Amino acid sequence: MNKELRADADLIVKESIKAVLPDEAVARALKNFKPGSGKVILVAAGKAAWQMAAAAVKECPRIDGGIVITKYDHVKGDLPGIICREAGHPVPDENSFSATAEALKLVEPLGADDTVLFLLSGGGSALFEHPLIPGEELQDITRQLLSCGADIIEMNTIRKRLSGVKGGRFAQAAAPAKVFSIVLSDVLGDPLDMIASGPAYPDSSTCEQAKEIAERYGLALTDTARALLSNETPKQLDHVETQITGSVRELCRAAAEICEGRGYTPVLLTDELCSEAREAGSFLASIARSHAGEGKKTAYIAGGETVVHLTGHGKGGRNQELALAASIGISGVPGTAVFSLGSDGTDGPTDAAGGYTDGDTLEELKAKGIDVRRVLKDNDAYHALKEVDGLIFTGPTGTNVNDVSIALVAG
Repeated sequence: MNKELRADADLIVKESIKAVLPDEAVARALKNFKPGSGKVILVAAGKAAWQMAAAAVKECPRIDGGIVITKYDHVKGDLPGIICREAGHPVPDENSFSATAEALKLVEPLGADDTVLFLLSGGGSALFEHPLIPGEELQDITRQLLSCGADIIEMNTIRKRLSGVKGGRFAQAAAPAKVFSIVLSDVLGDPLDMIASGPAYPDSSTCEQAKEIAERYGLALTDTARALLSNETPKQLDHVETQITGSVRELCRAAAEICEGRGYTPVLLTDELCSEAREAGSFLASIARSHAGEGKKTAYIAGGETVVHLTGHGKGGRNQELALAASIGISGVPGTAVFSLGSDGTDGPTDAAGGYTDGDTLEELKAKGIDVRRVLKDNDAYHALKEVDGLIFTGPTGTNVNDVSIALVAG
């Protein structure tokens, strides 16, 4: 392993995440918050829910109760007057359902003078859920969508129609209370009706699109679930105000500044990366290989979110798979590295945030008897990277604004 490149990668990871934590973002958005004369109830859902709620409790002069619904191990302490619940992600579980039911009980009695402060971040599609079909059936459909490689917009188009809170239905449940929504974006292009499936925003997707997605991926649906795809979602919500804050663009901008501080010339390739993880890794490797040996330090940055088509039964995530796939292309090329991570600190169903490889990684794996192509076929990047100290660990970060992938060329 190239220790200098790994040290640069670790610093870039640490400082980039620090720059996009939600505290300041929530404080900025709250400058426009003007609650009514009645109660103020806080509802926060998503991977960054606890962090966002903590910032709101600090900034708001008055909150009359509320609930935080976030991923397991993401609650970092008690918040005064706020119930904190942890639940399943990326597949919703019984704790997702019961916590969301608690949130609905909090907002349903509210009147026109009351206000719901709704804090939403990525992961809310699984964590904030009130299913209109049996929970086990919803879990199965979510697994089908994950395994077939559907992107986040396609997944949410289906899930909205199977839910009592998605696609604007939570805002409907809160009416006539006003809803002030602060959204931390984890969807490319920041479409508000798709982030966490848009519980408090009018839905732009249609029933016909949902049916087409189900047919394209061959989803196994019961008659009840298939009938729900024909139930249209709210297209207008006049009692809702939405502030979007934080996005992958800010993450890429922060990464560029940190890279520059380490002597690299940053090049932003895209902040809308959307492809197979392996293809993205191969692409970044080809860029690094093309510019190696030019005598200048350069960092090529891509933000977005890749997908993985499951072909095996191993352990890993999209960022680990991207980094491992890149190891093939940069093998033997000195002064090159590719690393990728999820800003929330969790990559797939693992405790790693992502992965790192450099020009030495492939040979190191071969020396341990590990065939990278076979590992990729089995989607087992986690165990392979663990063997060569290629996993990136951050722990839960308290934010969630997509992924960032970087190719470093040392000269």
